[in-house]
Amino acid sequence: MDPADLKLLRVFVAVVEAGGMTSAQADLNLALPTISGRVRQLETRLGMKLCRRGRGGFALTSEGRAVYDEAQKLFANHDQFSRRIRGMRNAMVGSLAIGITDNTLTDPRSRIDAVFGSFCRDAPEVSLSLTARPPNELLRELVAGRLHVAIASFPRQTLGLAYDDLYTERQELFCGQGHPLFERPDAEIDIDTVRSAGLIGRAYWGARDLKMFAVSAPRAVVSDMEAEARLILSGHFVGYLPSHFARDYLTAGRLRRIRPELFSYDALFQVAYDPLRARRPVLALFLKTILTELQIK
Repeated sequence: MDPADLKLLRVFVAVVEAGGMTSAQADLNLALPTISGRVRQLETRLGMKLCRRGRGGFALTSEGRAVYDEAQKLFANHDQFSRRIRGMRNAMVGSLAIGITDNTLTDPRSRIDAVFGSFCRDAPEVSLSLTARPPNELLRELVAGRLHVAIASFPRQTLGLAYDDLYTERQELFCGQGHPLFERPDAEIDIDTVRSAGLIGRAYWGARDLKMFAVSAPRAVVSDMEAEARLILSGHFVGYLPSHFARDYLTAGRLRRIRPELFSYDALFQVAYDPLRARRPVLALFLKTILTELQIK
């Protein structure tokens, strides 16, 4: 049957289910002569009488009853087919590889755990892979196609990737108990004082932390927050830590915050991805979820 036949058949089914042509007018939004004409067209196409209409009311012939029964099966199969195709097209299946920088769990602004929870509820069949690495390595993995999305504060942006702003992470300068600056009043601490206090640099951020101090090279270089915290807590180094990461050590008296009004800054966190792959339903849903959960407009 061609599409025209299917349209005629749907009119016929609507007439049968309404109990007559007059009653079917509202359902079909068609005039009575149009409905009558289309039923006659269907009878001509099929070569059989489908119904009787007149003073005695509307009644199906035996052929009409058989055609109606087969039409119901046909349309049920068609609807099932359409639902399955839509489901296949929009199915959230497969895998999603996510990269995130380390030591963000204690940051109340990140809410990445809520993102994962919401995403898993909406796409329970998707397999997740989560990797924690420094920002520069995350971008390298993203470009290589081994990650679908990366979340971090990136020291520099890679061409060809898209970046959406998420939130900021407060970075503050700290020294540990036993360091010469630990008991020194803020009024006696300036850039020159810190410059000679044993600065730590982050390998993945280059000189981003240390620009204001104009040092040729830091006294120590680390690859992650935990390594930096260990050196600071030794009492021999000064370095930057996220405020949320340092909170417990600060409360315990093991760390001292140094001149926050002078040395603190906010690091912008972003989600990075390949825009050419963002049309993939799974990745599109994750990006939508992270912006929704973090209330990004």
